[in-house]
Amino acid sequence: MKIILKEDIIGLGYKNDVVDVKPGYGRNFLIPKKKGVIATPSALKVLAENLRQQAHKIEVQKNAAQKRADQLEGVVVEVLAKVSSTGQLYGSVNAAIVAQELAKKGIEIDRKIITMHDIKHVGEYEATVHFFKDVEVKLPVKVLAENQEPAPAPVEETPAEEAPVEETATEVEAPAEEEEAPAAE
Repeated sequence: MKIILKEDIIGLGYKNDVVDVKPGYGRNFLIPKKKGVIATPSALKVLAENLRQQAHKIEVQKNAAQKRADQLEGVVVEVLAKVSSTGQLYGSVNAAIVAQELAKKGIEIDRKIITMHDIKHVGEYEATVHFFKDVEVKLPVKVLAENQEPAPAPVEETPAEEAPVEETATEVEAPAEEEEAPAAE
């Protein structure tokens, strides 16, 4: 069933797009909620005329969306979260949390235009921000452990200091192997 969308629906299409949907979805959801109309030949003619008349307005909206997208250039969202010892988050990081972190940086973005999978582990991920039909930005999201201790800086040693350290390490390793052998039996 062909439907003309009357508003943006993330995952389906943007306003004034002609999309093909299952009949039940069109009849039972899109049309009753006034989110779309059936794409009849007369409705398609009206759509074409409206698009022709609104071309300048649409171009202005696209330029405004591009300016907002340029604000996100080089921005990395870092989220501190409570983490278990295995690296699993207590809860998850979702689009609402990413929108809050952007607001802390002074960039106001509606959470509804951010798409991403819920994040449940520490690491680096990517969220997509949909500003306009052709204006989308990939936003890197880093999830860091809230209680994580900073990694110790490597200490440079002189060659004279390395020799005693290696001897000590050899002495420590030998008894450890002997202790492990009886425990394994």
